[in-house]
Amino acid sequence: MSIQTRRERERAERERLIVTAARELAEAEGWDAVTTRRLAAEIEYSQPVLYSHFKGKDAIMAAVAVEGCAELAAELRAAREASDGTRAGLAAVGEAYTAFARRRPALYDAMFTHAVPLPFATPEAPAALWDAFNELSAAVEPAAAEGDDPGLLTETYWASLHGLVTLMRSGRLPEGAHDRRLELLIGHFAAGAS
Repeated sequence: MSIQTRRERERAERERLIVTAARELAEAEGWDAVTTRRLAAEIEYSQPVLYSHFKGKDAIMAAVAVEGCAELAAELRAAREASDGTRAGLAAVGEAYTAFARRRPALYDAMFTHAVPLPFATPEAPAALWDAFNELSAAVEPAAAEGDDPGLLTETYWASLHGLVTLMRSGRLPEGAHDRRLELLIGHFAAGAS
């Protein structure tokens, strides 16, 4: 193994350590608790080492968001592939999306609530962001009516799911009616589909 290869591996391991520490701290105490000083102490490296990997907290949150999108894509894919039919696929994806947001609130916030320096909905967007969107799209497209724009329909479905999740998490919608709301959403998106 060359020295360069070893250094690249060590650098990747440090980045992984920083991102993991940020996620864990955010899930335990919220994103306000995640500071570069606190992360440096958590990972037992100096702040300059941390800054040699990331420009600051926003860049760390962006790395967390990309990682989260990859995880969300995998969960949505598994839910969609385990379902049978358009309506069942939409429901499974909606349930998986909601469950993900409930289980990982700080991760969800990094992905979809906090401003992070990531290009969304552009060719420059990281692959993981497209993977998550494409999994939503794979569930929505079979429900598209003739003349519908599948991309806009997917964005609308995603926005609806995000709105439901956000309003429930903030206590503005009662949790107890979530399944019924999701049922109504699926019913409108999959009207006439099996």
